[in-house]
Amino acid sequence: MDVNKIRAVCRPIRIVLGLALIGAGVYTGIKWFYLGIIPLIAGLSNFCPLCIITKKCDIEA
Repeated sequence: MDVNKIRAVCRPIRIVLGLALIGAGVYTGIKWFYLGIIPLIAGLSNFCPLCIITKKCDIEA
């Protein structure tokens, strides 16, 4: 499977997930939801931490 296709799909998912978690934290007041900043930054910077851990995709692509 092409790495760029995977990243093209995963990037918007990470951004939406991060925003949803942060929004849930603001709405409920539970501080743990602010960890949504991690997938948000990963999506905005197009950096996948799972690529390093699993070695399933090429970081340089």
